[in-house]
Amino acid sequence: MAVSRINKPRTKRGKRYLENRDPKVVENVKRAMFIKGGRTSDKITKALKQFYILKTPFALMLSKKNILRPFDDSNPLEYLAQKNDHSLFMFGFDSKKRPDSLIIGRMFDNQVLDMFEFGIEKFSPMEDFKNEKVTLGTKPMLVFNGEAFSVDPEYIRLKCLLTDYFRGEVVQNVRLQGLEHVLNFTALDGKLYFRSYKTTFLKSGTKIPNVELTEIGPSFDFVVRRSKLASDELYKKSKKQPKEIMVF
Repeated sequence: MAVSRINKPRTKRGKRYLENRDPKVVENVKRAMFIKGGRTSDKITKALKQFYILKTPFALMLSKKNILRPFDDSNPLEYLAQKNDHSLFMFGFDSKKRPDSLIIGRMFDNQVLDMFEFGIEKFSPMEDFKNEKVTLGTKPMLVFNGEAFSVDPEYIRLKCLLTDYFRGEVVQNVRLQGLEHVLNFTALDGKLYFRSYKTTFLKSGTKIPNVELTEIGPSFDFVVRRSKLASDELYKKSKKQPKEIMVF
């Protein structure tokens, strides 16, 4: 006979905790924590703040600096994620060998599932774009450009990670006027270009309006430096679906 859990909860609180970790028909919004390394540049500090704003209200900015080396030892990072109950993270640091670096990743079952390190080559904050911004917390539309997102296993996983990071709440219905924010990711020659746009709907003479895009920032040109992907076994486990939506 199969046993669903090795350690059965002894209290109602423990039972709720384990049930909350089980696969759900509609997943909770994934929360992100933003972490400053022991040494950061002004560019990194501003970049973390920009992504924190984009992820608000499902975001936490840690006030203290943390000396972490996620690619060498992920245990301290996993401890912070479990302590703060956040499954997404962004870690910013600066060094001579790896200047202006951002590591973005996600957790599963209190373990790092996958993470990517990017170097910031060019950056323009929201303040540089003197246009009307979108409503804070608006669910964005995500656009992925570039063949790599379709054929390269590493970039396919990156696309999945970015979708997890920025998709926001899962909704049943969408109001046309609510489609006001577009995040565009373009993969080209080992680089990732990140752009943010506000949509404006214009009269077209038909039921379908014309759409105009205005860049509102932030804007990033990243170089992809390195990645660490979960084993096939752990990744398969992370994609497990609840029984309610499984088709037999």
